[in-house]
This record gives sequence, structure tokens and C-alpha cells, in this order.
Amino acid sequence: MSNNMVREYNAVEVEKKWRKKWAEDKLYEVDIEGTPEEDKFYNLTMFPYPSGSNLHMGHWLNYGGVDTFGRYMRLTGKTVFQPMGFDSFGLPAENYAIKTGVHPEDSISTNVATMKKQISEMGGMWDWSKQVITSSPEYYKWTQWLFLKMLEEGLAYQAESLVNWDPVDQTVLANEQVLADGTAERSGAMVEKKLMKQWYFKITDFAEELLDFSGTDWPEKTRKMQENWIGKSEGTEIVFDLLSEESAYTEKTGESLVAFSTRADTLYGATYMVVAPEHPMVDELLADDYREQCEKYIKKALMKNEIERSAEGKEKTGVFTGSYAENPINGKPVPIWVADYVIGSYGTGVIMAVPAHDKRDYEFAKKYKLDIVEVVDGDKGEEEIFTGYGIAKNSGEFDGEISEKVKEGITAKLEQMGKGSTKVTYRLRDWSVSRQRYWGAPIPVVYCDDCGVVPVPVSDLPVELPRDVDYQPKGKAPLATSEEFVNCKCPTCGGAAKRETDTLDTFVCSSWYYLRYPNANDDTQAIDKALAKKWAPIDMYIGGSEHATMHLLYVRFVNMVMKRLGYVDHKEPTLRLFHQGLITKDGAKMSKSKGNVVNPDEYVEKHGSDVLKMYLMFMGPFSDGGDWSDTGITGVLRFRDKFWKMLCAEEVSELDKEVEKKLHKVIDSITTDMQNLQFNTCLSALMEFTNLASKRGLTREAKEKVVTLISPLAPHMAEEIWIDVLGHEESLFAAGKVWPEADPEMLVDDVVTLGVQVNGKLRGEVELGVDEARESALEKSRAEVAGSLEGKDVVKEIYVPGKIINFVVK
Repeated sequence: MSNNMVREYNAVEVEKKWRKKWAEDKLYEVDIEGTPEEDKFYNLTMFPYPSGSNLHMGHWLNYGGVDTFGRYMRLTGKTVFQPMGFDSFGLPAENYAIKTGVHPEDSISTNVATMKKQISEMGGMWDWSKQVITSSPEYYKWTQWLFLKMLEEGLAYQAESLVNWDPVDQTVLANEQVLADGTAERSGAMVEKKLMKQWYFKITDFAEELLDFSGTDWPEKTRKMQENWIGKSEGTEIVFDLLSEESAYTEKTGESLVAFSTRADTLYGATYMVVAPEHPMVDELLADDYREQCEKYIKKALMKNEIERSAEGKEKTGVFTGSYAENPINGKPVPIWVADYVIGSYGTGVIMAVPAHDKRDYEFAKKYKLDIVEVVDGDKGEEEIFTGYGIAKNSGEFDGEISEKVKEGITAKLEQMGKGSTKVTYRLRDWSVSRQRYWGAPIPVVYCDDCGVVPVPVSDLPVELPRDVDYQPKGKAPLATSEEFVNCKCPTCGGAAKRETDTLDTFVCSSWYYLRYPNANDDTQAIDKALAKKWAPIDMYIGGSEHATMHLLYVRFVNMVMKRLGYVDHKEPTLRLFHQGLITKDGAKMSKSKGNVVNPDEYVEKHGSDVLKMYLMFMGPFSDGGDWSDTGITGVLRFRDKFWKMLCAEEVSELDKEVEKKLHKVIDSITTDMQNLQFNTCLSALMEFTNLASKRGLTREAKEKVVTLISPLAPHMAEEIWIDVLGHEESLFAAGKVWPEADPEMLVDDVVTLGVQVNGKLRGEVELGVDEARESALEKSRAEVAGSLEGKDVVKEIYVPGKIINFVVK
């Protein structure tokens, strides 16, 4: 058809038509069992929490990028599995129930239906036939199965310990859920310490494996965050024997404290010891004359969180216990103090203090007038103490040796004495999975007076949540308010028993959901080994970087457990990880409380989802996001209309040479940019090409290539062009491997632009053919810089084809 016959593009009508057609044809449902492993591509986004509010622009950015990349991979010939689900357990629904009386099950059901409709209207190629909803009994039955597997493998255990307690939400938090300022990630309350019996997963057993990212393509920053969180330290465990008060601290009591140090070379300079207020031996260390003041200090210290206690620059405080221990290297008695700057969960909860070579110890020693003995000689510069490696002094037989050698020598000597050994420690602590909440998966164990802790048999799963509970925070689990739930029979002896009333941390639910998607509708098993081995690992996983030390750490741990159990062959859950950016409004994160949430619906209704998707992709790099402003959306709208008219215009019989060359360069650049998820530059290239080609026309073959290039970004318009304009009978997204390939010969430029220099200084530019003859090139160049050559003698003319033109004058 001619340009004046091009019909106007009606986005709303077109998009509704194709979404309906795609759904009817089940176009995006994947044959999980029938897909050959070499063809599979598992493209996954971190699934959302179904809140009561609508989708916001952040969702659109995330899901838009995921779908764009998935469509690109599908067009390269891959069978792309792109499922979607809902991470629907958690405190928001429970708090909403407390506030309104609406049961979490009811509010979540409503929210899931709303969000599913909104996500579907984006036009993404989600395979809804494999949906998972973590709060459905059909799903959490298998989350409970996962817990039982952990218990069976010795990776789940119960222990009483100090935990992070959120006084507002009345529940325990994992370390990862406590922010840097010591507040709870969700409620914002200052986190307290509380002694409670909890269930834990032994993630520490996998610390070394978790430090190995080989074979993965992850952002460097995320890897570093996990490495720092795991916190591997190599050093020496040193035994300090306790000395008896009765013997005036000349004889040993038979008990000891163990300290961990990465600097055994400074042991001669250890002039005192510090134990954490929560150390299990602290009570027996308190001498009678010091007990009262120590207990007051300890009580006060335990009210503080770890962030407060270990903050840089914080004034150091402590109390003397009245006890002493023997420094094993020189036999000298050293006083034992309690101080809150030592944390019980780090190392052994005991340090040997070397004030001459550690800043914190130095500040503490100066304040309390404790001995300071220099044992390493080095340049302090402007500092009061030397903390580096140097030459040993005041270190007995090791004097004059370099510190690194001394460290080895002292460690060896301690091993001979039976007073020490090399040791690797980790900052990582076991994952606390108990929560005093209602809206979570019940922990599947019962307590029997005769049989003890008894796991619920898998055949009795799921242990379902009761509805008759009191949600109001009371400092104990809401499930404890349901007698019908609590009172049960022991699976082993049949006697009276009581159920566990804590529920599982919701991160347990999301730690394995990617393995559930392939057999989401299978009620006979949690994970189909054959399907999991075929589809795992995830090929591309896209989500927020804020999950670096929570979800992304837990999902790796669970995958490693599943590998041990034979459910997957791969060590890592995802080969490639990508973090999308954040959409802000006026520089601030969008949130309902700030009143700055932008609803995408009005833009979809006005311009269509393709335009909104392209605009979000065009705002900036996908990894950066951007600050929302709708001022530029009209530019994308004009581009869409111009592109539409170009593809609807009459075909030409032969491509203009410049257009042909440009097309192949665009194919090449967009292919690279799609692989790198640089969607903004994909659109830039298409805009530039459209400006050129719309004036000169396209052949049918060129139209097919161009519409394929834009289809990941504007799938509805592309489908309309592919079928209604170009006349194909089958969907573009069912056409197999149709992504165009660039002709390498077309990527070579016929002309080059060279700078023309006079005496080495740039004076102009000239466009020359790649094989331009010398005389022709010089003639054009002389004309370009005629003004600079006027009145001068040209003594030399330098021309290197494709590189340099220089006139030497005097």
C-alpha cells in the first residue's frame, strides 16, 4: 500500500487482540518434558509479593526487561520457559489482617487475582500454566518437605540462642534482615537481642562452597557482598588457660578460653583478653567482688544491637571480671574483661587484645590504663600504633624475624604445646528459620513427652494453617492460640503431643521455587529429578540487588543441598544473574507512604503497553533504571508511529545501498546489545535506522528483519505487522529461529573520515574512500585546510590510508 493509505495504528485495540490470541493458542506454554535439553532456556524473574496496591513502574521495568530478553532468546531458536508466581506468605498480609480483620488467605487471594490480571495485560510471554503461589497448601506442603529433608540430613537443628527480635512485628529476624543502622528491614524498629529456642539451617556447612562462584556470570558487586557476608578468615585458635584466684593466679583451674586471631605473630603483645557479654562462660568468669558491676554492664550491653556495639568510632566500654588467664607463649597472667565491642557470634566470642597493634584494643587499653607492649616494629607514619606487618621485637626467640614468618613459627610452637592450631573461621552464621508469625508455612514437627522432637511424616503433609487464630502480637506465635492446631497425636507412639507453633521464614519458600516451576502441578513430589536436571540451572535470573545476602545466598545454599540429594546436577541455581535498576520519582524510591507512586495503567490506556515498555527501556541502561518523567514518552510515541508507517508503506524492489549497509550494522549492534541487556541502545539504533529508511523504503525481506528486531521491545505491534501487514499465517514468536544475522562484509565501511593535520595540529576533517588514491586524498585534504596552508611552503605531505593526513609547512 502507498504511504497515504497507511491506516492509523490503534494500540489498545491491537494489543487486546493479540493478548487474546496468544492466550487462546497457549503460545507461551512450554512442553517441559518434550523440550530437548540443548534447546531449553530458563528465563526467570524474582517473583513478586502480591500486595494490595497496583503494579508500579518498578514492576514494569523489571518484567519488561525480563520479557524483552526472553523474546530475544526465543527468536534465536531457544525454547524459553518464562514462568511467573507469587511469594505470598509474609508479614504484610498478617499486619493487614491485624488492622482490618480481613484474613490473610482472603486478602492474598484477591491480590493475586488482581496482580495476575495486571501482569497479563503487559503482554509478556509468561507461562501461567506452571504458576506457583507459596501460601497455597499445594506449595507449602513441599516447603515443609524441604524442612524434613534438611532435618533428615542433619542440616536442620534446634538451639537456644540470642536472636534478633523485632519488638514491633514481635518476631525473630535473620541477620540479613537487620539493616546497617540496626533497625528491622520491614518495620523500621530498633532490633533487640532476645534468648529464644529456634530452628536453624546449617548454611555454615556450605561456607566454603558458597565462596566458589566458578562457572557463573554474576555481577562483581554481588559476589563481593556475599564474600564479605560469609567473611572467611584464616588464622590461629589459641588456648588461654584460666588461672585460679585461690592461688593468686599462679595455678591453672583446668578450664580455658579459646581466642581466634589472624595475627598470631602478635601473641607476645597480648596484655589482656576480652569476652563478649553473651559468651556462655561469662558467668563463671565473674569473681565475687566484680559480679554485681559486671552483671549490670552485661544486661545493658545486651540491650544494644550488634551494629551499635561494633560501630567505628564508638567509645569503648568494658568491665574487669576479676579473672585471669595465662598467655601460652610467655606464661604471663593477663586480665579478662567483658566488653560490648566483642561480638559473641564472631570468631569464638573471645579476643586476645594486642593494644600496640590494634586500634580498638589500643583505645580500650588507653581508657582503662592497661599494659601496651610493642611486638612488631614498623613505620607508624602519623598513627599512634602500627597495625601492619613488620619486624618482631619483644617476642623472645622470634625477635628480628619478619611478621609473616613469626606467625607461622608461633602457630607451630602452639601446636607442639597443645595450645593452638591453624583455623579457618567464617562470619556467616546458621540461618535462623523460625518465625513467631501466623502467615507462613508451619514447621512440620511435634513435641512428645516420650519421644521428644518428632518429624511429621511426609504422608501427613501439609500441616495446614488453621483459620481460628488471634493475630495480635503477644511475643509468642499466633498459632499457639489455636488449641485444635496445637494439640495432636505423636506420629511415633500415638500419645498426646503438641505441634510446633513457629512458622518458617518466608525466604525458605523462595529458596527453592525455581525447582518447583517445571513440575508445578505435580502433587506426588516436590521436585521431579529428571525435569529439574534438564531445566536447572536457571539460564538468566533477573531481580533486585537488595537480595544479595538474603534470597540469593539462601537459594544457592538450597541448590547445593539439592545437589547433594541428587535432585540437580548443577552446583549453582543460576548461570547468569542480572540486577535491573530502580525507577525513582523526583530522586526518591516510589512508595505509597511517600505518595509518589506512578500508576502505569493510565499510560497503557492512553498509549498502549508497547510504548510504555519501550519508554522504560529507553530511559537509561536497564541496570540503572532512572527517575520517572513522562515528558519523553511522546518521543517514543512518535517513533512508534513513524516505524509503523515505514513498515506499512509500499515495498521497494531493491534496498538503497546506504539503507542496506545501515540495516546490517543495526542487526549487529542490536544483537550485541540484546545479549548484554542494553535495551536503551537497541532502541536508539532502531530510531536512527527509521529516520534513514523511512525516506527511502524497504524490501519485504528488510521489513521482516526490522520487525523481528523491534519485536522483543514492542511485541504487539510486531505481531500486527508480521501477520496483518506482511501476511504471515503463524505468529512471529512461533516462527523458530528467525533472528536476523548481519553480513560481515556489510559491516566494513566504504568511506572513512580522517582528520587533516597541519604540522601535527588538527585543522579539519575530510571524507575519503577506503581505497582512495593518494593524489585524490591529498587534493581533497588541501581544499579542506586551504586557509591553514595559504602563504606557507608545504615541505612534506604525509598520507597513511585510513589513518593520517598531515601537511608539514614552514
